Amino acid sequence: MADAARSAQNLSPQTESYRAATRLIERLHRLYLDVIRAELDRLGVEDLSAVQALLLANIGTAEVNVKTLMERGYYQGSNASYNLKKLVEAGYIEQFRSSHDRRATIVRLTARGLALCHQIDASEEQFATGFGNGSTHFTEMVARMTDLERGWTDQIRFGPNS
Repeated sequence: MADAARSAQNLSPQTESYRAATRLIERLHRLYLDVIRAELDRLGVEDLSAVQALLLANIGTAEVNVKTLMERGYYQGSNASYNLKKLVEAGYIEQFRSSHDRRATIVRLTARGLALCHQIDASEEQFATGFGNGSTHFTEMVARMTDLERGWTDQIRFGPNS
């Protein structure tokens, strides 16, 4: 059936694989958010969404400029602002102005945020250990996904065939 659909659309096997990979990335992201949600439920955390927990994990132990979070492509402006506000209100992060540039807002995890981040890290460690038993599959997969990210970024910045 997939071969018939491909030939009906005149897609090359490479294009079909690319299309399958992009659809898989989208499904995996949604599934990963469900995994985080399940972990939050297991931990009894009810005041945090999966997206907000992922934001905490992306901040980690660093002090991060809010603009940097958005430039890294993690969050869009209004989503980042809303989620950061909720995280401040819930006591997971604190916000303050940069001493070097008073216009810049810096965020860092509070003790509560760090504790939850460590629990999420432990869950990821346990889950990762269950896959591959030290194989290089994840390393190779990340390298290919990084190539894809770089290609998409170049496509956005410089146009096709960059």
